[in-house]
Amino acid sequence: MPVPRSVVVYSRKGCHLCEVVKESLARLSRHGGFTWREIDVDTDAELRRQFNDELPVVFIDGRKAFKYRMDEQEFLRKLDS
Repeated sequence: MPVPRSVVVYSRKGCHLCEVVKESLARLSRHGGFTWREIDVDTDAELRRQFNDELPVVFIDGRKAFKYRMDEQEFLRKLDS
């Protein structure tokens, strides 16, 4: 059985686009193949500086895959690659 891919979404409270991406990830994760976690950039000054104007940002296995918006079909394609 393959090891699930690791997905990280950098976000912040009150970010509508972040909520949309997290809802998509929660829905897609029910099918398996990846685990995901959220990191609030406002909990770390360096993360806030790095991602402040790009939220949300989605990484798959440590590589930036999306910022601002995430297309679910494109996410699944990247996950399979």
